[in-house]
Amino acid sequence: MGREPPHQEPPSSRDRAAAGLPEAPSRAERRLRRAGIDPDRLPILHLGLPAGALRPPYPHWARRMVLGVVLWAFLYLGEGLGVALPEWAAAAGALVAGILLLQAACEAFVVGSQRLAARLEWDHYVAGTVAEVLSTLPELVTIAFVVPVSPVAAFTLALVTIYLNTLVFSLYSYFLPKDIHGKFLMPRPITEAGTQVLIAGAAMGLILGLVMLTLNANGHAKDAFAPLDLAVVAVVLLAIFAVYIYKLLAEYAREETEVRETLDLSEAEVERRLDLVYRGVARSPLPVIGWLLLAGIGGAFLGGERVAHFAEVAMADFGFNPLLTALVLAGFAGMSEYVILWQAHRKGEYGIALANAFGGITQVMFLVVPITLLAIAAYQGWVAPDHPTLPLGFDLSNTFLLLFLFPTFFVLLELIEENHTLGILDTTIMTAIVALLILVLIAYGNPV
Repeated sequence: MGREPPHQEPPSSRDRAAAGLPEAPSRAERRLRRAGIDPDRLPILHLGLPAGALRPPYPHWARRMVLGVVLWAFLYLGEGLGVALPEWAAAAGALVAGILLLQAACEAFVVGSQRLAARLEWDHYVAGTVAEVLSTLPELVTIAFVVPVSPVAAFTLALVTIYLNTLVFSLYSYFLPKDIHGKFLMPRPITEAGTQVLIAGAAMGLILGLVMLTLNANGHAKDAFAPLDLAVVAVVLLAIFAVYIYKLLAEYAREETEVRETLDLSEAEVERRLDLVYRGVARSPLPVIGWLLLAGIGGAFLGGERVAHFAEVAMADFGFNPLLTALVLAGFAGMSEYVILWQAHRKGEYGIALANAFGGITQVMFLVVPITLLAIAAYQGWVAPDHPTLPLGFDLSNTFLLLFLFPTFFVLLELIEENHTLGILDTTIMTAIVALLILVLIAYGNPV
């Protein structure tokens, strides 16, 4: 799977290149603080496995991938050969196989993107952003498979995942180690760009929800989304996401430049700083990196097919409505964000883990949701306009899902602006909002 990362001596107490990393010398960090730069909030991190971690011949994700493929083949070939399993066993097997494959695919994308970044010598913030965006591909493939089964379930799945990721962000931030003031600060570019993108998400949800309520209340002839409506909303969301990523990278680059100028790093020290970032990443040739990315694509397609099969069985044989099916699947849809969060957490890089958890909210809202809308628009317009769950109506479920984005993002915005502090009251408020949404959906959502 590639050569081991080259042996590197640990940074010495005078190694200014390690500024912002856990082993950074205190003298360099004091110099940064005098310049108004908080080294604890810098987004630099060690990519790859932690130093000293065991490196098995076959990584854990590869073993899960093989296990998932074997289970997928058993179930798929059994269906083709007419081997009848109990309905509950077939559904459970499909869900387990899908989860194994999607989780392994996510890690394959992350590992592959990190090795590509190390080979091309990308800056750490570019490598981290690319890895996080690529890690959403399994989720996108899953939704693409769910759309033909039930477009409304795919729509619900994408939106409910936002609320669950918000809950994960709140819970995780509460249990993080705090400073003496009871605070934990995220990287500054995340909090600055993040506040703006949360405002955009809250406004989009409120506008769409109010339009749906108004049209319904007045008995207007328009009572559902047309393909063009979905496409327009999707393009607007994707445009916001593109500008958000651009600003994020620009802020990261500006901050890194300030660090290098403040510490007066030489070219050799800048290279050393990059080597420290990639010291846990194996150096691999391009063919190996290509195979890693192909493995991620293959695992995403096989896993997405199994998850969609579970959704089909759940609705056809168990009587689940699309709303309930989406709620069941939403717990697994955010697997990619949870994988990256855990990888950063186990290395003690809590700020990066918290930033990734926040990215799980913004990426689903401004990347996964619009691509879901485009997939539904294409399916409705060109493939199956007469599907029983199409068009997406202005019913209670869809209205609640969009309207609740406003209070959810508003609370997050207030938490980030309040010196980026997340305490027990903040977490309780966010948990209550998500729980109330789920309760309202279950109690009053329209089964289709």
